Amino acid sequence: MKLNLTKPLIVFDLETTGLDLVKDRIIQISYIKVNLDGSEERVNQFVNPGCPIPPEVVTITGITNEQVKDAPLFKDIAKDLQAAFNGCDFAGFNSNHFDIPLLAEEFLRAGIDFDFSKCRLIDAQTIFHKMEKRNLAAAYKFYTGHKMEDDFQAHLADQDTEATYLVLQGQLDKYAPGMQEEEDRVLHNDMDELAAMSKMNDNVDFAGRIVWKDVTDAQGNALLGPDGKPQQQEVFNFGKYKGMSVAEVLRRDPGYFSWMLAGDFTYNTKQVLTRIRLREFNKR
Repeated sequence: MKLNLTKPLIVFDLETTGLDLVKDRIIQISYIKVNLDGSEERVNQFVNPGCPIPPEVVTITGITNEQVKDAPLFKDIAKDLQAAFNGCDFAGFNSNHFDIPLLAEEFLRAGIDFDFSKCRLIDAQTIFHKMEKRNLAAAYKFYTGHKMEDDFQAHLADQDTEATYLVLQGQLDKYAPGMQEEEDRVLHNDMDELAAMSKMNDNVDFAGRIVWKDVTDAQGNALLGPDGKPQQQEVFNFGKYKGMSVAEVLRRDPGYFSWMLAGDFTYNTKQVLTRIRLREFNKR
């Protein structure tokens, strides 16, 4: 099914030196930019991570240090990516949990504050898990009827990107209105609905160190805002202040802010914390 877009969509995948959002780096980025007129632009770029690729990653991806040694550093392509990505939504497979947070980190390390909060983030894996609960290879077979190993070489970003794009289109075909008897298994061709379906947790930062929580009264009842919806506040999701309001903690324990800025947290987490602190300071 052709995607019903209101903004261009970046369908993408990363290969990286590992799974640590703070320490690991991108070694390959591949994306399909689907424009509003239906045209598609494909880009596949190796990236020099500035550090050796671990042997286990070379084994999994087939990407060697020799292949990336003359490739540009991420900071050298960051502005071009920013220009290509501005005004777009994003889709991937496990992208909301890993690829988007790591891409945000790479942008921040390159001195670019790319605001993903203005983008709809669609994760075909999350949709798949909520609908069928399997992995990319199973998703590909389930939605296309083909074995992924027959059509693609696994663990290469450009191959996984193509498979993800076909899976997303297959999901819209399978769960289209009229195709499912159960109402809760209907998925409309709408980017807002796809982005909402892609959320697993109501995170404020990508790493989930800070999450949204309803504001309640003394009896535990949710307080409603002028729009009739529950009011929400940012709360810590780890450590000694887990479950407590970020704003309240920063008022009571200002040193906690400095501790987090100096700690082993992602740039994005520190950025979100700083924005909350500045917002609360300006309220005084």
